[in-house]
Amino acid sequence: MAEYVELNIDKGSTFSTTIYITDDDTNLPQNLIGTIVTSGLKRSLVSSNVDAYFTCTTDPANTAGMISISMTAANTANLKVGSYFFDVVTTNDLGDKSRLIEGVVFVSPSITG
Repeated sequence: MAEYVELNIDKGSTFSTTIYITDDDTNLPQNLIGTIVTSGLKRSLVSSNVDAYFTCTTDPANTAGMISISMTAANTANLKVGSYFFDVVTTNDLGDKSRLIEGVVFVSPSITG
């Protein structure tokens, strides 16, 4: 089952956070070797369109369970103020997908720009 996370993004600012994934059985860092990590945001769960994507990176060895998600200031400036649903999905070399994280992103307005 995916872990639930709430994130906050200030519209027009650079956003970045790092999430560490552990194996449910061993409580050790999850091995991400051979996986591709993707993450998208939607305003509505029933929408077929993804409104924006996070840039996803993992640690160089892919063995520390580390996933960083980020978005440039230019991309956050294009988000509408309000809430979005998001998830972080891994795809292994066999094409099997696994949702590791799901949750809500709250986009707050910029006061000065």
